[in-house]
Amino acid sequence: MANIYRLGVKELWSLRRDPVMLVLILYVFTFAVYTSANSMPETLNNAPIAIVDEDHSPLSQRIVSAFYPPEFTPPIVIDQSQVDPGMDAGDYTFALIIPPNFQRDVLAGRRAEIQLNTDATRMTQAFIGSGYIQQIAMGEIDEFVQRHRGSTAPPVDLALRARFNPSLEKSWFGGLTQIINQITMLSIILAGAALIREREHGTIEHLLVMPVTPAEIMLAKIWSMGLVVLAAAALSLNLVVRWALHVPVAGSLWLFFAGAALVLFATTSLGIFMATLARNMPQFGMLMVLIMMPLQMLSGGSTPFESMPVAVQTMMQAAPTTHFVNLGGAILFRGAGFDVVWPQFLALAVIGSVLFAFSLARFRKAISQMA
Repeated sequence: MANIYRLGVKELWSLRRDPVMLVLILYVFTFAVYTSANSMPETLNNAPIAIVDEDHSPLSQRIVSAFYPPEFTPPIVIDQSQVDPGMDAGDYTFALIIPPNFQRDVLAGRRAEIQLNTDATRMTQAFIGSGYIQQIAMGEIDEFVQRHRGSTAPPVDLALRARFNPSLEKSWFGGLTQIINQITMLSIILAGAALIREREHGTIEHLLVMPVTPAEIMLAKIWSMGLVVLAAAALSLNLVVRWALHVPVAGSLWLFFAGAALVLFATTSLGIFMATLARNMPQFGMLMVLIMMPLQMLSGGSTPFESMPVAVQTMMQAAPTTHFVNLGGAILFRGAGFDVVWPQFLALAVIGSVLFAFSLARFRKAISQMA
């Protein structure tokens, strides 16, 4: 234990003298989390909209007042002649034109049309926003017509209630999900870079002549790099997510970071295994692309896990990120306790033990070749 502790302290001092890694840690847990939270998932946010109201009726005023933040900016009421120049200049993404006598035609049951001009160069906003605008406009029209004609209420009143995120704030999902992704990514990078740094600086030969075992060297790198990631994640979760983004956390942070410690045991072992395969940092970076992209895209954090093919779902059960995403979402979003997430804890412990065993065997082989 003394050897593991001292070797881990040595790793922390080595990391302190690596400005590139320090900048990377600072970036991924601050700026990257904040920007991803405000842009993920890719939904409508403060889309600029202009409205040409040529009817000036109560119905048209209802439609104008139905667009408001955070999906849209407050509508700008313009003239017909300002539509094309404004869209050419990129001043607004949507221009809704309400023609004269629109309310009269609607109430008379005649064909009434609204023209929606969309700047399709802003592809994501154009695709999602067009559907939003149609739903909002048709909802206002239907409600206006029903009240005007005094139609009877439907026999079923469907009441929608959003649990865990009542206001449907996108940044809540983006910020917490990004914390989970960064824990996985940075732990692999730091653990692998620590071993490659030993090899490039020639200090691995010094370790070979010391009275330490490969398991002690690996455990020292795991606890030291894991501690750095846990500390950075804790600061980011409290300062960036909870304070800057105003995202509430429903469950126990201690339980979440206990699960994070288990996933760090697995991912740091994976990082050391990858470092034994790579000869230098560029090769390690290429391996990172091959490993991290499937781990993040297929773990269920970016896309629904249930929508993937059954074969992919089965294969990803062996990935620590799949269980960490389930664990993190249950604790942070839904306030789940250990009685709910214990299967994920057990899976992470098993996966971490297997990865550690494989990594240790590979690490011993690599050290024997150096000797």
